[in-house]
Amino acid sequence: MEANEAHELKEHAEHVAHDATMRPVAFTMSVLAVLVAITTVLGHRTHTEAVLFQNKATDQWNEYQAKKIRSYNTSLAGDMLSAITVADKDKAEKIAKAYADHQAKWNADLNEEQEKAKALEERVEHAEARADRFDLGEALLEIGLVITSVTLLTRSRIYWYFGMLFAAGGIVSALSVLGLK
Repeated sequence: MEANEAHELKEHAEHVAHDATMRPVAFTMSVLAVLVAITTVLGHRTHTEAVLFQNKATDQWNEYQAKKIRSYNTSLAGDMLSAITVADKDKAEKIAKAYADHQAKWNADLNEEQEKAKALEERVEHAEARADRFDLGEALLEIGLVITSVTLLTRSRIYWYFGMLFAAGGIVSALSVLGLK
């Protein structure tokens, strides 16, 4: 819901609030407009968090891939040294030993890089799950707000109760984020 739409609904609710029987409805609409705004902001921030974690995960996978390529290239060079004949055997053995040492270090690094990337991907999934809950909460709160506003037009309280039911679902959905681990 856009800020101007929420403002218009609030103004309309205040205008109708002079009718004592509709004051609770107008108050409910004002509260729902505030809850929609809060849920919208939290949802947007959570979507941004998911995107940032996704970028970090991509960078981490790129680091993993770069180390994997270096490891593979070193392995090929080591294989070549063992397959060809060279004039200085001692120097070739030292180089092959250095390559083997690099290979062992990179293998350990690869596992570490992979674990970091997987951990970041889990954070992305967690942030996306939170964002989905906020989005559902926002939608239900908006539906509740609109249905509640119908009460002002029809003077029938059934719409107020029905709107509050949707709003309660939106609140529960938004608060369910707290239960996610």
